[in-house]
Formats: sequence, structure tokens, C-alpha cells
Amino acid sequence: MQRHRVAYLCLFLAGCSSPPEPKKQSAAPAVNPSGAPDVYKVKFVTSKGPFVVEVHREWAPRGADRFYELVQDHYYNDARFYRVIPNFVAQFGLAANPAMTRKWDKSIDDDQVAHTNGVGTVTFATAGRNSRTTQIFINLRSNQSLDDKGFAAFGKVVEGMDTVEKLYNKYGDAPDQEAITRRGNSYLKGSFPLLDYIKTAAIL
Repeated sequence: MQRHRVAYLCLFLAGCSSPPEPKKQSAAPAVNPSGAPDVYKVKFVTSKGPFVVEVHREWAPRGADRFYELVQDHYYNDARFYRVIPNFVAQFGLAANPAMTRKWDKSIDDDQVAHTNGVGTVTFATAGRNSRTTQIFINLRSNQSLDDKGFAAFGKVVEGMDTVEKLYNKYGDAPDQEAITRRGNSYLKGSFPLLDYIKTAAIL
């Protein structure tokens, strides 16, 4: 079962400081069974408008490959942005249909962090080592503190960041990830009707 996944919250705690810029290193080589190009774009059409993510395999090959497979399988269509924290992250990646979430509840190994979590970068959420599956967040600010925690960005919003910044954020952390996993949109539509959502996500 999917475990509760969040981006590291030290950024909100008193006394936390941002570490120096991490050393850039090449991501570990990875087999490419997905057929994903070295660079590709995904267009998201959402209830707030469109945005485009450009993915770079060299930043995080395993993450880039999994994202490609998920988009090809229409995994994100009709999924909600269930965790939007102002000036931090916008998170999504639990499917509208619980059967789809279960289908892809299989983890991939970690990637080395080869690109910092800057504004607009796109990164898999995690529940610990080698636990990435489907949940993703978009950095709404420069979150360099996540780099040393193993959060490997694999892409960046290159068009429509203003759309991302307008996503409904009044629910914060209130939506329960376990309930979304079990019930999908039937839970979210009933309890959090104002959440923005992805109409379609497609490879350009």
C-alpha cells in the first residue's frame, strides 16, 4: 500500500538553515526499458489552465523513465492536486481510480541528486529509501534543503508556472493520503470539492 509521502518539512521549522549548493554529480547509469527520450515534454491541461514539464533523463534517469510510463498509461488524468502548500510544494500523483493507484504501487530505486530542487522543478515524493512510486511534487520555491535528503528532481516546468502557482491551496495537508489511495476521487470530491485537478497529461 502507498505510504504517506511528503517533501521534507524542515523548511518550516525554526532553526533550520539552507545548506550550501550541493555538489552536482552525474546520475547513476540506468537501463531505459521505458523507451523515454533523453529529453521530453509533458503537457498538463488542468482545471486552472495548462503547463508544460520538460524532463531530462540525465538528472534522474529512473524517475524520468517512471514518469514517462505513467503519462503513457494516462495515470494522471483526472487526478487531484491534493497537497498544495503555499511557498513550498504542489503535490499530486494518487490516481482518480484506486485500481490505477494499485497497478502502479511498485517502487523504483533512488537516483543520485544531480540537479537542485529549484523553483518549478519536478520531483518524486518519497516514504524513505528506494520508495518512489507515483507521487510527485512541483517546487513552488527554491527548496535546496531537499537535495541532501535524496529528492532527485527529474524535470522542470518550462511553460505555465503561473498556472501552478494558482492551484487551490486552502486545504493544505488536510486530505488524507491513505483515504485517497483507498477511495480515489470519490473521497476527494466529497470532502475537498475545491481541489484543482489534471484533465489530461500527454507526451508532446
